Amino acid sequence: MTERMITSRRRFLAAALMSFLVVAPPAELLAQGIDPLPSWNEGPAKQSIRAFIEGVVQEGSPNFIPVDERIAVFDNDGTLWSEQPVYFQFAFALDRLQDLAKANPALAGQEPYKSALSGDPKALAALGEKGLLQIIGLTHAGLTVAEFNAEVGDWLKTARHPRFDRPYTDLVFQPMLELLATLRASGFKTYIVSGGGVEFMSAFTEAVYGIPPEQVVGSSGKTEFVLDGDTPVLRKLPEVEFIDDGPGKPVGINRFIGRRPVFAAGNSDGDQQMLQWTTMNNGARFGLIVHHTDAVREWAYDRDSKVGRLDKALDEASRRGWLVVDMKNDWKVVYPFEKKQ
Repeated sequence: MTERMITSRRRFLAAALMSFLVVAPPAELLAQGIDPLPSWNEGPAKQSIRAFIEGVVQEGSPNFIPVDERIAVFDNDGTLWSEQPVYFQFAFALDRLQDLAKANPALAGQEPYKSALSGDPKALAALGEKGLLQIIGLTHAGLTVAEFNAEVGDWLKTARHPRFDRPYTDLVFQPMLELLATLRASGFKTYIVSGGGVEFMSAFTEAVYGIPPEQVVGSSGKTEFVLDGDTPVLRKLPEVEFIDDGPGKPVGINRFIGRRPVFAAGNSDGDQQMLQWTTMNNGARFGLIVHHTDAVREWAYDRDSKVGRLDKALDEASRRGWLVVDMKNDWKVVYPFEKKQ
């Protein structure tokens, strides 16, 4: 099967996956008595999302936005899928590190790899950004981009989340899948703008979210072009090129999308500047924060969390008019598999 055939098949599967959610503009579905956001509880959060979309698409409305300006950006970790107890990409890196340590036992005695391999949550939390970047650099570099994509794909097929004993891609948020589909049915182009690695995310976003790789903005390491015989390849290097987090997100949006969004969704202080860039302007703008408040179905955390800390952005939300989605109260279900139970 050729690369073009594989890409076409992936896009067909992604479209088929999302088609059951929204097959017509929301106004038409509502007129037929069909709720395009069935996993959202009725209340102010759901009403505000509906009102924004209806105003954007209605010609003659003061909030009408032309189709080519309907850009929506979403953080990934903690916004579209879970991120506890560690970011899922870091879980992938830890598994890769274990494999590398088997091949090179000396790594187990060197920091930060020793602490990472210990499995001690406190030791992992104490690694800091420098330690995390070292581990990401070691475990992600040396492969070609195609090899790395295959490694991520294989890992996603076999790895299981420690709490739910399910594939990591099962831990996507059903209400956010519905929101993505509703926006697209309303003429929006949806992008991921996340601190995660762009190549890591691009390995699954089309199949899981219906968002193709060219609409994924993320952190990136340096790559080099080389000829392997007569085969051109891009090889990943152990150097950071761009961090798509915090103030880096508006920079990434400008560089890779080229339009200022009118809708942005995040869940942490790392999304604060993206929300500011999107909403602090005249005209219809919408900012959304997913607040993790459900310790039973997911996790409850915000200001003191080592992963996905939500502090300054939470304080700013009311002043800016950002919608804070209370996961416990605003969502009927969190994950798609809950609907089958």
